[in-house]
Order: sequence, then structure tokens, then C-alpha cells
Amino acid sequence: MSTRRSPDSWVRAEVSRRAFLAGGLALLPYRRSYASGSGSQPVRLQTSPFTLGVASGDPASDGVVLWTRLAPDPLNGGGMPLEPVEVRWQIARDDRMVNIVNSGIAVASPMWAHAVHVEVAGLEPDRWYWYQFRVGNETSPIGRTRTLPNPGTPVDRLRFAFASCQHFEMGYFTAYQHLAAEDLDLVFHLGDYIYETASRDGDVRQHLGPELNTLDDYRNRYAQYRGDPDLQAAHAAFPWIVTWDDHEVANNYAGTVSNRQDAVDVFLERRAAAYQAYYEHMPLRRSSMPQGPSLQLYRQFSYGTLASFFVLDTRQYRTDQPCEDAIKPPCDGVFDPRATLLGAEQERWLFDGLDRSQSRWNVMPQQVMMAKVDLMPGPPQRYAMDQWSGYDAERTRLLDFLRRRRPANPVVLTGDIHSNWVNDLKADFADSKSPVVATEFVGTSISSGGDGADLSEVMKAVVAENEFVKFYNSQRGYVSCEVTPAAMRADYRIVDYVTRRGAPRRTRATFVVDSGIPGAQPA
Repeated sequence: MSTRRSPDSWVRAEVSRRAFLAGGLALLPYRRSYASGSGSQPVRLQTSPFTLGVASGDPASDGVVLWTRLAPDPLNGGGMPLEPVEVRWQIARDDRMVNIVNSGIAVASPMWAHAVHVEVAGLEPDRWYWYQFRVGNETSPIGRTRTLPNPGTPVDRLRFAFASCQHFEMGYFTAYQHLAAEDLDLVFHLGDYIYETASRDGDVRQHLGPELNTLDDYRNRYAQYRGDPDLQAAHAAFPWIVTWDDHEVANNYAGTVSNRQDAVDVFLERRAAAYQAYYEHMPLRRSSMPQGPSLQLYRQFSYGTLASFFVLDTRQYRTDQPCEDAIKPPCDGVFDPRATLLGAEQERWLFDGLDRSQSRWNVMPQQVMMAKVDLMPGPPQRYAMDQWSGYDAERTRLLDFLRRRRPANPVVLTGDIHSNWVNDLKADFADSKSPVVATEFVGTSISSGGDGADLSEVMKAVVAENEFVKFYNSQRGYVSCEVTPAAMRADYRIVDYVTRRGAPRRTRATFVVDSGIPGAQPA
């Protein structure tokens, strides 16, 4: 008889354990409020514990999350003693850390890989701050972060970038070196922060260890990625708002369904390990702390009156992909009204938020391509079942909502596909005269897929068959955006190679969406 717990019992046990931890030392976020006998100890370390750098994220108008993880031996479990450790933090108005505006002590717990999530409050809106951590005599690098404008405040300009898909083995993260030098307010990461695959020979760099399954496996893989200097620089330069796709757990997983056809309870144990490691390594708030194989990740951010961002999670709640999860002609399952990427609760949350929004721009950072792109030239039409095209009824509900309710200037930001696209989102893709209701900007990968190419003959034919596709490119990079009340501009930044270091950055294309006119035009 199997001794494995059911998914429900796993969730109940994990909720109980984490509720206990929430009352203890593991989750104390800032200013010390515990007695000296609490168990945290001064620690003497042989090397710096700040090998994974610093980060900030989930900004608000009055605060932000500050992150670090203590890991003097990052690729071997972290190398910290199995005890809580006090970490001093401070945040300042200047990059020399002279004008300190807030400080305190957090406790890094071994239960959370000695990661620290400090939720700083009481800051001024719409301004830069600098921050730093200290353990004993060791100090972290100085990071820079920024608060959001107050809700309802008129704002003239926002600069942000979005990126995704950084496969460590396939290339260097040179694009992040260039991103860190940009004049930005925010960075969005749209998933595939790590890849779960085992090490293999012949690539530019090598993963350490086997395919990921356990909490220790995932922790070591995050540490390997977080050790990259270009990624560290981008984290230290701006606050990040993150969401995940599939490779943070397993390729093309769908909710509780594994791509390896694991039993549900077996896969949920793996998913719980992956979700905990994700939380440990991302600058997320306590509201996103995982409970077993569940983690609240969809959430909203408002940038004054200029923009609202509805960050989506298209993995955790989705039903299984139809048509055997491939690029195929659509089967009956594609049109099943019960099939979902978002889940019913998240879909309602999104529609309600868009309906109430008073922002000039309504932006949806998410994972997989929304446009109904026929991905192979010639008949029959073939679509990617892992994208919104595998969930036609839900996509139709969303696009019909945008057509009927008309939230101001909807824009979708997408990752996943390792290529750049600009798509008009139409209420009915089968009707060439159907109105455009939104714009989709799809960003390429940081390194996944290797050096890439510009536009092959096959893809020229694909673009020609999909009249709503305005642009395609398959090189590496990210997208840098500027938003004003009048327009949203997207600059497609690329590097010509990632299989060796030192690639310069260039802008491959620029597209603009004018306020009140759905659809993007080349600048």
C-alpha cells in the first residue's frame, strides 16, 4: 500500500507547519521585536554570505520588499549553520548610505534557506532609495530601489523593461548587463527564471546536478543562476515584479498535471519544493508565502493614474493542455468552455480589476502568447496547445470583455516563446474585419535557444499568413518600454550572440501604441 499523502492532506499539513513558522523566527520581517533568548545567534563566517547579491521588488507607494539570502557556499546548500541568524538592514536616500531613513534586524531562518524578505514601510512615494545588509562584519553590495507614485496621482512618464527565459546552459546573460544600464523605474520578469533540466555536455555553461525534484535541488539551481554577475547587477539596479512560467517547476506542467505523467500527489510534492525555492529567491511579500504546493502570485500594481498592472499566473490553476500538448491542428478540447489557463477565481479578479480601473493604461504581464498565431506555413492551421490558443474559450471571454467593457488602452506583455513578436489582439481572429481590442508585446529570451536568428524563410511565411502579426524576430534580449499619457513605446533590444561574452546591444525595432487607438505601429 502506498504511503504517499493525498494532495489535500499535503496541503493541510503544509498549512499547519507554515502557520507555526509564521508565528516564529523564520518570518520576522523587520525591526527586532523578540527577546534575546529567541535562538538567533551571532555568526562568524569565513567568507562573505552575500554571494547571491541583493534585490528588491513588489514596490508600493510607501514601501518595497528588500531581499537577500545568506549563502557562503551557495552551490552546496548555502553553507550556513542550521540556526537562525540576525541580519541587519538599512535603507537610505543616498547611494553612500549616509542619510538612513529606516533600519532594523531581520532573522534569516534555515527553514527558508536563510533568505531574508524585509517589507519596508513608511517611505516617500515616487523616489529612489538605496539599501544594504550586514551580518557580523560582512556587508552586502548596495542595491537601489524605487517606490511607486501614490494612487490617484497624475504621472507623466514610466520606464520599465520586461524579460524572460534565461537558460544558464545556453548562453551568457549579457542582455542583463545592458538592461542594468538603462534609465528604468521597474523590471518585470515573465517566467522561466531557472530551468529544471539536468546538466548536459556541450553547452556554453553547465547546470550543476540532476533534473530538479527536491527542495535542495531547486535551491542549488537558483543559487547557480543568482550567482551570475549580470543578473545580480540588474536586480541591484531596479525593483522587480516577478511571475513564473513552467520551468520553475517542470516543462509544460499544467496545474496538478506533470509532463512526465507523475501521480498527482508525487507531482504536488515536487511542486511544493519548487514553489518554496521560488519564494525563497524572489523579492516577494509575505502574502505570497507558499502553503505547500500553492502560492499566491497574481496581483495588481498601480503607477499613479498612468498605469495599472495585472500580473497573471497562467500555470498554477490551468487545466491540462488539449491535443497532446504540441503544435497541432485544434482538437475539440481547444474549445471546451471549462478549459482554463487562469482558473475561475483569477479570471473574475482580472475582469473586476479591469472594470474598476481608472488608469490611462491597463497592462497584463503574463507568460504565454495570447494571439491566435498559426505557427506553421500552409494548411492545415496549427497552434501551440501550451499557449492561449489551446484555451480558445477563455481567450474569447477575455477579448470579448475588452471589446464590450473597453478598459482604457489594454496591453499584454508576454514571454515564454524565445522570440520577439508584436501582435494585434482581435475580438475574432477568424474575421479580418474584426476590431483590434488590444496590443500584445512578446519579448524574446535572455539566453534560451542560444544565439538565435533574425527572420528565417519559414517565419517570413508564418508572419505573412497571420495578418495581425506586425513584427517577428528570434534573437536574444529584452523589451524596454516608455509609457506616457499619450502613448506606449516598446523598444526591442537585442544582442547578436550569447554563446560568448561581450555582445553589444542594439535596438532591432520600435513600436508605438497611441492612447485610444488599439494596435501598435512601427515608430
